[in-house]
Amino acid sequence: MKIYLAGKVPKGDEEAKTFHNWRDDYKNILQRIFPDADCIEPYHLDLDESDLLLVVGSDCKQIKDSSLVVINAEEKLGVGTATELVIAKHYQKPVIAVLPKDSHHRRSNVVFHGKLVKDWIHPFIFVFSDFIVESVNEVDNIKDKVFNTEIKGISIIDESVNYFEQQRSG
Repeated sequence: MKIYLAGKVPKGDEEAKTFHNWRDDYKNILQRIFPDADCIEPYHLDLDESDLLLVVGSDCKQIKDSSLVVINAEEKLGVGTATELVIAKHYQKPVIAVLPKDSHHRRSNVVFHGKLVKDWIHPFIFVFSDFIVESVNEVDNIKDKVFNTEIKGISIIDESVNYFEQQRSG
């Protein structure tokens, strides 16, 4: 079983010097929950980062070959991680987003256009994730559901458009 770990990566050697590799923490927890898991990181020391198509192809291939994608959404997501959500749906992979309350993409008691949303979750994270947990430790509570639940595919995009159109016309 392969688990792709999506989330922040250091941008360059200088940033890597002070980067806390959260993937090590996630790996320890996920390998306890799924003992046969091989946790996949989206960057490799031997990858030519100047070959951009190669980098994208590598990440896409790793997601394609994974059984599960776990997104670290504890901090603000970048464009790469957000795109990996869509890629995971293209390959119909289960996505677990680790998204604590009162973090950048999940806010309590937010008012939009005069309407209170008690537990606001960023719409794209919500729609492109199959499961949302507040901590990577909580994956243990849903592990039996992950591979026994219908997983969203790329059709979620058209489903959202159709829903929007129905709501606007109805």
